[in-house]
Amino acid sequence: MRTWVKNAIREINADFQRSADTHLIKLGLPATPGIDLYLKDESTHPTGSLKHRLARSLFLYGLCNGHIQENTTIIEASSGSTAVSEAYFARLLGLKFIAVMPASTACRKIDEVRFYGGECHFVDHGSQIYAEAERLALESQGHYMDQFTFAERATDWRGNNNIADSIFSQMQSERHAIPRYVVMSAGTGGTSATLGRYIRYQGYDTELVVVDPEHSVFYDSFMQQDRTLTSAKGSAIEGIGRPRVEPSFMPSVIDRMIKVPDLASMATLRWLEKRLGRPVGGSTGTNVWGALQLAKEMHERQEEGSIVTVLCDRGERYIDTYHNDEWVASHLGNIADWENQLG
Repeated sequence: MRTWVKNAIREINADFQRSADTHLIKLGLPATPGIDLYLKDESTHPTGSLKHRLARSLFLYGLCNGHIQENTTIIEASSGSTAVSEAYFARLLGLKFIAVMPASTACRKIDEVRFYGGECHFVDHGSQIYAEAERLALESQGHYMDQFTFAERATDWRGNNNIADSIFSQMQSERHAIPRYVVMSAGTGGTSATLGRYIRYQGYDTELVVVDPEHSVFYDSFMQQDRTLTSAKGSAIEGIGRPRVEPSFMPSVIDRMIKVPDLASMATLRWLEKRLGRPVGGSTGTNVWGALQLAKEMHERQEEGSIVTVLCDRGERYIDTYHNDEWVASHLGNIADWENQLG
């Protein structure tokens, strides 16, 4: 059994060595001269999203803790991107994978999970994924990865080419090498925990700002300092925002939070598509909206500096939803006023 685990870890590390680091894209902001905006493009990972890093870390965590063995069935509760990435690593190791996800998950994400050999198990509401994943893991004698609990501890936040280490290394030659702000949305809360801890560990003056979509409890929990809050309605922005405060959400490492309307996220992803020449996802729209608000504040204070945020995943996954005018109008409303604000 130890031989299989040793070989599994070697396979994951070999896969990592075959993958180059993701790009850092500089985006010009003519309306706020002196302020540089950078996008850490996580869509270039083999599975197309930021969650590739998390899935790798969760598999290594499970293997090294003895939770994953040969023939272990892997179960995960996910709205899509984590499921895609975990399906990839499960296939790499020859393991069965089942994703428990809301029935409303984007069709293209479902297709990608199945492409990597994973199975999709649907529930009606996002709040049901946790208990159902636990039930399936017990029934199959498998391992529930539980990204919402283990995301913050599975990742080595001190370095080892995590996303924070990568961002600050890539910024070294820029005119404002130490960002004034790093902006990140929260799903599990694991990435924001990694960023916040790394910033403090390195002694940077950078502030971590977490943006949160509608119908998510993270913002209210942060403001009220109450981890017991819940929401009856799930977030419309896949991959971020939660109906409960997840164990991996670490408010103590966050300097500020901004609540972002869903229509603002939609308008911003359209705005960004025109500047990049390719579509982006809803969480990227949320991130960039928050970054643009901070840029305006800095400009009003006559400050110069840099802001870094994350391009979370491939926009092609949302062609039928966020990039579909009829879908946006029927599910969220009219984005015209928000688009006018962006110019």
